[in-house]
Amino acid sequence: METQIVKQNQYLEQPKERISGSEAVVRCLLAEGVDVLYGYPGGAIMPVYDELYKYQDKIHHVLTRHEQGATHAAQGYARISGKVGVAIATSGPGATNLITGIADAQIDSTPMVCITGQVASHLLGTDAFQETDIISISTPVTKWNCQVTKASEIPKVMAKAFYIAQSGRPGPVLVDITKDAQFEEFDFQYKKCKNIRSYSPIPITEKSSVEAAANLINAAKKPMIIWGQGIILGGAEEEFKAVIEKAGIPSAWTIMGASALPTAHCLNIGMVGMHGNYAPNVLTNQCDVLIAIGMRFDDRVTGDLNRYAKQAKIIHFEIDPAEVDKNVKTDVAVLGDAKESLKELLPLLKTNKHTKWHQKFKDLYAIEFEEVIQEDLNPTKEGLSMGEVLKEINKQTKGEAAIVSDVGQHQMIACRYAEFKNTRSNITSGGLGTMGFALPAAIGAKMAAPDREVVAIIGDGGYQMTIQELGTIFQSKVPVKIVVLNNEFLGMVRQWQQLFFDKRYASTEMTNPDFITIAKGYHIEATRVTKREELTDAVSNMIDSKEAYFLEVCVEKENNVFPMVPSGASISEVKLR
Repeated sequence: METQIVKQNQYLEQPKERISGSEAVVRCLLAEGVDVLYGYPGGAIMPVYDELYKYQDKIHHVLTRHEQGATHAAQGYARISGKVGVAIATSGPGATNLITGIADAQIDSTPMVCITGQVASHLLGTDAFQETDIISISTPVTKWNCQVTKASEIPKVMAKAFYIAQSGRPGPVLVDITKDAQFEEFDFQYKKCKNIRSYSPIPITEKSSVEAAANLINAAKKPMIIWGQGIILGGAEEEFKAVIEKAGIPSAWTIMGASALPTAHCLNIGMVGMHGNYAPNVLTNQCDVLIAIGMRFDDRVTGDLNRYAKQAKIIHFEIDPAEVDKNVKTDVAVLGDAKESLKELLPLLKTNKHTKWHQKFKDLYAIEFEEVIQEDLNPTKEGLSMGEVLKEINKQTKGEAAIVSDVGQHQMIACRYAEFKNTRSNITSGGLGTMGFALPAAIGAKMAAPDREVVAIIGDGGYQMTIQELGTIFQSKVPVKIVVLNNEFLGMVRQWQQLFFDKRYASTEMTNPDFITIAKGYHIEATRVTKREELTDAVSNMIDSKEAYFLEVCVEKENNVFPMVPSGASISEVKLR
């Protein structure tokens, strides 16, 4: 144990040592416990890469095939592990290629540090080769960013970057380092950042607000909880479970909150939102107290705000004060860390069951099962459904797999039907809705959790946006499982065109390449399924494989995802067909 402690602390507050700025960057990463990072080299970041080469026995660099892939891989790493993901790129186009992943991490509260090279400081503002003002570009989509022009600034800035990225409500941070600062030598010493003046990442929880919340919950006849990713980010799964079990409150989740509570838990009533479950959507507008925990009342969850839960008292447990009253006016706001807030709430709650209220959810679930779920999971049509693919994956992974989904119909099907026993098992692009997210995110997730089965569920459209990351899988030997649900359409857009644009399928039909040949070109074992009777064995072969595996399942071309709340409608106006 003593040896481990010494090893962990050998880069912290050590005596001053004269080194280059580029070596300082690597030393800072090691001091923060970084053992893997994702990136793509180039001229302005080359000095740091030269140092990474010298330290490759201590820190593993994964060469992605595109800088966007590096950010999504870092996100996948962070989302499944809870650690800070790290991505690195050069200046100009290398830096701008990071922006989509950074924006995705910002809206989904993913802790990430991005490091970019920059032209020499005397060239700043001259339109030098591969110069881009990445600080101005990234300001709207980062939690914090900083440009470093002197080597001596590196330790303090890097320490601050990691502290900000993972404290409070997590998010992405970008550090831009000029090339001369990377070459410059200085007396290096590293000290981890533990606080920043005027930055209070976790607001103080007021006892009076917790008491007020408890009083409303105890008096409620028809309470309902909607939880989001704040439960997972705060490590509050056990506290949350204890609260809902004591108070007997039916609890629904946003897509970012999925897996915080096991799917099979008796108080788990399903997903809310545009393609959420029928019961929690409809009954949001019938509950008398709505308790939101670690969620931000996104428009895909609320539908028309003017008709959202107007009959209910609203309680909002939230770490970010900016989210309170932003979209939905609250009656009681409980600011603070979810884990601590729920700990304080638990002893104040009365034991309850709300049996009659629960029956309403069961009755509406029965309607949804008859109208939607039965056909999704056990289709009577000849063609394969997306739902039955998820059903087979659930069966063979026993709910233990981490599911990484892209964006579109397959994402909603995956979120609706994937079964989870463990937290941090649903990894998807929620707020930004980034096509191309899943393949590189699955790489990061598998590298962070090598003992877990990681299955990427992707549509044929999004898959082709980052298909080059098959090269990363091949080179880095990442045994991720890839499932492409191929309907030869941009399925979600096509669904909207069918329902709201008189079936004018403008630019949504896909003429796809031979995905099997492409996968085999990267030396990845691949299988195509076109018939129902082939599915079980194909999934079994994929799960049993110890290496990367690609499975293409050709599904019905024009199947739709229901239930659905039309854009601008009230959530109680959910359509079942």
